[in-house]
Amino acid sequence: MPLSELHALRDAYRQQQAALLATLLQPGSSTRGIHALLRKCARLADGLLTRLWQRAGLPEGLALAAVGGFGREQLFPHSDIDVLVLLPAGAQAPGAVREQVEAFIRDCWDAGLEIGSSVRTPQECLDEAARDVTVLTSLLEARRICGDAALFAHFEHALAAQIDPRAFLVAKTLEMQQRHTKHENTPYALEPNCKESPGGLRDLHIILWLARAAGLGRCWEELAASGLATPFEVRQIRRNEALLFLIRARLHLLAGRREDRLVFDLQTAVAESFGYRSHTPEGARLPMHASETLMRRYYWAAKAVTQLSQILLLNIDERLNPPTQAPQRIDARFLDKNGLIEVASDDLYQRDPHAILETFLLYQSSTGLQNLSARTLRALYNARSVMDAAFRRDPVNRAAFLRILQQPTGITHAMRLMNQTSVLGRYLWPFRRIVGQMQHDLFHVYTVDQHILMVLRNVRRFFIAEHAHEYPFCSQLAGGWDKPWVLFVAALFHDIGKGRGGDHSQIGAMEARRFCRQHGVAREDAQLIEFLVREHLTMSQVAQKQDLSDPDVITAFARRVGNERYLTALYLLTVADIRGTSPKVWNAWKGKLLEDLYRATLRVLGGRAPDAQAIVEARKREALVLLALSALPFEAHKKLWDTLDVSYFMRHEAADIAWHTRHLSRHVGTLQPVVRARQSLAGEGLQVLVYAPDQSDLFARICGYFDRAGFSILDARVHTAHNGYALDTFQVVSPTLQGHYRELTHMVENDLSQAIQQQGPLPEPGRKRVSRRVKSFPITPRVTLRPDEKAQRWLLGISASDRAGLLYLVARVLARHKLSVQLAKVSTLGERVEDTFLIQGAELQDAPQQIAIETELLQALAE
Repeated sequence: MPLSELHALRDAYRQQQAALLATLLQPGSSTRGIHALLRKCARLADGLLTRLWQRAGLPEGLALAAVGGFGREQLFPHSDIDVLVLLPAGAQAPGAVREQVEAFIRDCWDAGLEIGSSVRTPQECLDEAARDVTVLTSLLEARRICGDAALFAHFEHALAAQIDPRAFLVAKTLEMQQRHTKHENTPYALEPNCKESPGGLRDLHIILWLARAAGLGRCWEELAASGLATPFEVRQIRRNEALLFLIRARLHLLAGRREDRLVFDLQTAVAESFGYRSHTPEGARLPMHASETLMRRYYWAAKAVTQLSQILLLNIDERLNPPTQAPQRIDARFLDKNGLIEVASDDLYQRDPHAILETFLLYQSSTGLQNLSARTLRALYNARSVMDAAFRRDPVNRAAFLRILQQPTGITHAMRLMNQTSVLGRYLWPFRRIVGQMQHDLFHVYTVDQHILMVLRNVRRFFIAEHAHEYPFCSQLAGGWDKPWVLFVAALFHDIGKGRGGDHSQIGAMEARRFCRQHGVAREDAQLIEFLVREHLTMSQVAQKQDLSDPDVITAFARRVGNERYLTALYLLTVADIRGTSPKVWNAWKGKLLEDLYRATLRVLGGRAPDAQAIVEARKREALVLLALSALPFEAHKKLWDTLDVSYFMRHEAADIAWHTRHLSRHVGTLQPVVRARQSLAGEGLQVLVYAPDQSDLFARICGYFDRAGFSILDARVHTAHNGYALDTFQVVSPTLQGHYRELTHMVENDLSQAIQQQGPLPEPGRKRVSRRVKSFPITPRVTLRPDEKAQRWLLGISASDRAGLLYLVARVLARHKLSVQLAKVSTLGERVEDTFLIQGAELQDAPQQIAIETELLQALAE
């Protein structure tokens, strides 16, 4: 076909397609018409393909079929158009025919159709389908567009005869499990894939594929006619499917390409296409972003899809694999159906609402019962209206819910199942408010409800022997704890106040107090739960932002905690909470800081007041013991130690003091910088020692080297000796070089020494790429500068979006104003940093200079 004619066809096709899609981005949240629109798009492509087929001059006896999503007549704006060219059965087609088919495919591309094509005989299709379940799935949805109808009918009949529905069920179920695992088994990812994630469109496709393979129906209405679904369920599926269709179509249009992920960059644009705008909900003090409204609606739809597809999947499984024995009666209300809990009657929960929570108690207490049957899931889905205010006030239900939390096993599984079936949010009404709620703090990677359940899981694992190897110290403390359920309740409420404005810890404490009063929790247990919810951020803030070598810091924290029981509970909840935010947030160094704070506070609570002189003497003695083991000459330590004051010995543990002394005892007063590195005692990263004549830009030069070398600084302890030498210790990590400690230590020792000796101005910071999350949810930088409690030094607080080289930018500003850094605590929370510095310098005594320093820091952070 002439190229000009093909281009004319292409232009006409694109104009017609644009006219069809023009309504997709008009503001408004209605999903009506999306099914018809996608079908029209598919038929428009059908028309162009038919025209190209007819003009290709192909011989009789061939057929053109749509497969995959195109075969379902669901063509999204930038989806591939998958077609199958069926060749006559029997012998291979002559080369001339193959060349004509290839010319037809080229014409399709020239006419603007992005097609995925395969050319096979019916037998080749059957052979390939037998080898690859993905090919079988695609062919299952084949739809003739044009060509030989008899050939296509023969192919369809042969394919249907070849399919083994049971084997297909097993294969697609395993495939689904793999896909769900890839997407972390949750529909609540902050950037979900509306097609592939759990609760996405692919879960609905699987149901239709399995039903079609088993001859149970080709559409939702036919599934209802065959008894697999109720009319109500079909309406719910259709409604949620339409929302997912519309989101996916708008994603394609806004991205200008095939994009099925609700990435941060596009969430606001998609939300605005639905007509959503930022607003402040009634009763809240903080505005709700348009993207939050969209994502909440998406999560609720994904949750409904998950529930309904699970019901239908179990029903199909039962049709294909009928039970070999009748369900065994558990009691008057429940049956054991091959390891699944089955309600004895469909209206059980309407007749006896108490049975709703009893279902989960039975699930926890019976080892042979692995899940809920389709009938039970359907009964729970239809009983949502039963779980009203009267249901929540019922004393029997309150006692049952508390018993669920107090069971010796199955807590995590029960709570997750209750959330999946919407029971948890309907019984615990404050929890319903945070289901599917996003967190725009750049370090939580889960929605609030999923984070809470993750923290609950983490606390529970401290009490399970099989997980003792993960956090031995936490498991040791948990082993002596008498009421695990108290910690479970605190975990359930610690973030339940998110999204209402104000301090979510205070709101959560109020909700926890109300829960304890309503559920008859003993006063001392209720007070502990309320304390944990109110103070659940305190321990991490003290450990990561304050100087733990300062006895006053430990004493103040001990007063706030009050006693050993409260301290232990807060420590366990804090570790579980940080671990439940994101895999990136927890690290061994944070674990060490928390454990150090716990042990130091425990000594104070035990009556051992922190005496600075006694601590220093004890550390010196312990360090001397360690030095004796390394065969250091007698009193070789004195030359170095005589240059160091009490603050050095307070800030460093005995093992670090011994390490410093071993390497520096022969180099006191040397003009050449001494750099030594070793694997961190915390378990990951490097510990780097720097000893050099002090200079105003020394800290900045060190930070600049670590930035260029790709290291992240976790902690810096900076000390200036009496002889004018800096003795600094850094904790650093390199995410790209984990495990190569021997090579790293040699590299750091050589290269950092050279960087320190360089003269001239500080190198300019390199421009680094900012992550998508930071671009989408920028944090307004904050700088705080205030004197410490003794008014001798100054505390500098930095809060900003994280990016490579950030610490170097801060260090350059401090160096320009000749400010010395004595302590740096770097806390990275996902994509956000909360850094604290203890600094000194003459310019801090001048108010205008203070303002200039703060202004320069803000400008550097905002670049």
